Amino acid sequence: MEKATFGAGCFWSIEEAFRTLKGVKATTVGYMGGKLENPSYEDVCTDTTGHVEVVQLEYDPKLIKYEKLLTIFWKIHNPTTPNRQGFDIGTQYRSVIFYHTDKQKEIAEKSKKQEQKKHTSTIVTIIEPAREFWKAEDYHQKYLMKRGAKTCH
Repeated sequence: MEKATFGAGCFWSIEEAFRTLKGVKATTVGYMGGKLENPSYEDVCTDTTGHVEVVQLEYDPKLIKYEKLLTIFWKIHNPTTPNRQGFDIGTQYRSVIFYHTDKQKEIAEKSKKQEQKKHTSTIVTIIEPAREFWKAEDYHQKYLMKRGAKTCH
């Protein structure tokens, strides 16, 4: 099993995009990239902690490749809008790929270059090493699934 971690707006929608894919064994929403230990949703929403709302995946690379996960990542959000996805505005909604290995970094950078060819605006997605992952509160886990929804909006 391997891990992949993505920020692309509201973590509820990100999780739902990956949750049912063959090869994705688990999804957990949470926070990464900030300076506060064990932040709460309320902390992150202050836009002062530096955290991103992310989904962390556990996946079987024999069943789904990291490249495929990146293809989905690019499709589910607008990577050219800084700190914003739709009505969600703030640094916690920034577009980011947190890589767990040097190979993931290499694949992500190549994927970003390919994706840029599809856009007239510059992609603002940040690619950076994974840091401490803080699991979000239980009520955020599989939030849309529990409500029979596919997206936040």
